[in-house]
Amino acid sequence: MESDSIEEKLPGALPLATLIGRELRGGGSERPLVRFGHSGFAKRGEDYFLVKPDCLRVPGDPSSAFSVFGVFDGHNGVSAAVFSKEHLLEDVMSAVPQGISREDWLQVLPRALVAGFVKTDIDFQRKGEMSGTTATLVVIDGFTVTVASVGDSRCILDTQGGVVSLLTVDHRLEENAEERERVTASGGEVSRLNLCGGQQVGPLRCWPGGLCLSRSIGDTDVGEFIVPIPHVKQVKLSNSGGRLIIASDGVWDAVSSEIAAQACRGLPAELAAKLVVKQALKTTGLKDDTTCVVVDIIPSDHGSTSAPSSPKHNQNKLRSLLFRRSHSSVGKLGNKKKSASFGFVEELFEEGSALLEERLGRNSPLKANVPPFRCAICQVDQVPFEDLITDTDGGYCSAPSTPWSGPYLCSGCRKKKDAMEGKRSSRSTACS
Repeated sequence: MESDSIEEKLPGALPLATLIGRELRGGGSERPLVRFGHSGFAKRGEDYFLVKPDCLRVPGDPSSAFSVFGVFDGHNGVSAAVFSKEHLLEDVMSAVPQGISREDWLQVLPRALVAGFVKTDIDFQRKGEMSGTTATLVVIDGFTVTVASVGDSRCILDTQGGVVSLLTVDHRLEENAEERERVTASGGEVSRLNLCGGQQVGPLRCWPGGLCLSRSIGDTDVGEFIVPIPHVKQVKLSNSGGRLIIASDGVWDAVSSEIAAQACRGLPAELAAKLVVKQALKTTGLKDDTTCVVVDIIPSDHGSTSAPSSPKHNQNKLRSLLFRRSHSSVGKLGNKKKSASFGFVEELFEEGSALLEERLGRNSPLKANVPPFRCAICQVDQVPFEDLITDTDGGYCSAPSTPWSGPYLCSGCRKKKDAMEGKRSSRSTACS
C-alpha cells in the first residue's frame, strides 16, 4: 500500500537517556501493559514460537521487567527451531553485563543479540544435526522495542494512525541483492535448481545445500556463508503504544504487511492473531506452516483491550508525517542509524552488517564491565595461553585468525568468524 510522499526535514535526534527520561516523568511514569495472542496451523510441524511476557533482568526487582516473543520457522526438521526456542534468550542474556542500569541495558542489547545468535548457532552445530531455522526475537522494555532476526520470519509494527512499518529484513536470496553478493564473495554459489536439459526453476538458492535463505541458525550441511548474524532494529514508541505482528513466511507469502495489520485492527491480540492466520489461509490455503504472534503495547491508563484502531480513510495520506524515516535502504552491510526521528516512533539503532567486527567492535559502551579475556560470543573466561590449540604432532600453534580489531574472541569463536567470512572452515582442526 503506497501513500503520498510528504517531504519534511527530520527534527534533531534525541539520545536514548532523554527518551527514557520522558518515559519516567509525567504521564509516562508507568510501564505499558503488554497483551499478546498467538495462532497457527501446521503443514510440516516445523514452526515454533516463544512467549515470555514476565522476564526480569534483576531477580526480584519488578522495575527490571521486560518481555520476549519469538518465532522460529524450522526447515529440514525441527531440531534447530526447538534448540533456538530453548536456548537463544539465555545466550543473549549471558552477553549482557550484570548490574547495569536500564539505559545501559538497552544500549548494549543490540550487541548482546548478535553474540547470542552466534553462540546459539555454534552450540547447535556442535550437535551435528542438519536442521536449520529462521529466528525472530523481540525484546520489549517499556515503550522500547528491539528486534533481531535471521531468515524471513517478519515482524511489523502498527501504530495509531494506520502507520505500518517493517522492523525486520527478509534474508531471501531471491529478493536481497546485497546478501547474494555477500554469499558469492564468501565462496558460495547462488543459482536456481537445474533440471535435466539445463532448465532452471524455482527461487534462487545457495549451493551447496540449496537453501533459499542467506541467514539462519543451524544448517550445518550448508556452507558457513549462511550466517546467524541478525539484523537488529531498536525503536521507541510514543506513549500511545502500538501493535507488533510476528509471523512465519506462511503468513507473509500470503498477505502483505498492510493487509495483515488492517485485518485485525481494533481487536484484542488473541483474536487478532487468529484473524491474521485466517486471512493467510483464505488467500493461499495451507501450503506451509503458518504461525502468528500478536503483541499489543498499551499505555497503562488505556485499559487491557486497547489496540491500534482503524484509521480514517484520509489518514494514510499523512503517513510520512506520522512516521518519518531515512531514505537509505534497510539492511545494507554497514548500515547503521541511531536516534532518527519517526514522529510516532524514535529509531534508536539499526544495523544489518554480516561482519562480526562491525557488530561487536571494541567500542562497547560497557567494556570496563567485562573481563579482558572473556570471549564476546561464548562468554567463557580464558587466560592467554589457552588461546593456543594443539596441532596434529602434539605441538602448539596460535589459533588461526585474520587480523581482528574487535573484542576478545576465543580460538573456536575466531575460527567461526573467519569461516563466516569465507576465510576457512570452522570445522577444520588443522593448524595452518
